[in-house]
Amino acid sequence: MPATPAWPPQSTPRLFVATPIVAGSIRVEGPQAHYLMAVMRTKHGDPVKLFDGTSGEWLGIVESLGKRDLTLNVTEKLRECEIVPDLWLCAAPLKKGRIDWLVEKACELGVDRVMPVLTRRTVVDRLNLDRLRAHMIEAAEQCGRTALPSLTDPIKLPALLRDWPDNRMLFFADEAGGQPALDAMRSHPGPAGILIGPEGGFDDSERDLIRAHPAAIGMSLGPRILRADTAAAAAVAIWMTTAGDWQ
Repeated sequence: MPATPAWPPQSTPRLFVATPIVAGSIRVEGPQAHYLMAVMRTKHGDPVKLFDGTSGEWLGIVESLGKRDLTLNVTEKLRECEIVPDLWLCAAPLKKGRIDWLVEKACELGVDRVMPVLTRRTVVDRLNLDRLRAHMIEAAEQCGRTALPSLTDPIKLPALLRDWPDNRMLFFADEAGGQPALDAMRSHPGPAGILIGPEGGFDDSERDLIRAHPAAIGMSLGPRILRADTAAAAAVAIWMTTAGDWQ
């Protein structure tokens, strides 16, 4: 006998919904409706996967289509909301394009919180947080996340260190050298943050301030000079392998 096709199909579009999802009808409009109708060519009776960041993933069936909106009938919950690894990415803001890439990859890799950190050599002091959230939502839709990372307002480095929780390690990419990142993270499991400096790195006084913090551990990301966004992705991947949900 032929195999029963998977339902909903793997090709089913996923959509983030900002309001809590419950069984019943839900209206979709704006750019999301345009995406479903004009890009995905969604028709009456087609499935759509929905998530709101807190309640898991749901199945919606297209009930009706208008000119600029559509209505879905939410019929069942497909998955519970995931348990996200307890990792914060604390990174100096980068130029547009690179910071967009950084938050997108942080979401895909499983980071729980993204914290922009202002340092003396930070070249960007104003961030469009709405744009960055939109990039994270798009990444979550594509990679299957059911819980969105939180995104905080920018914080100055001294304030970050002053308010850092006692029970959370802070691994920082130290251009002056440190333990190999793999060894450092294996030796200190549990809740953690990763601190990545700006283009040009931390200055000497900042590096001294970080090193003096009891939770801070300097780490090396290898023999090559990495761009700040590359360093962030590499460090997160190592942590996910040693202490996160890649094990």
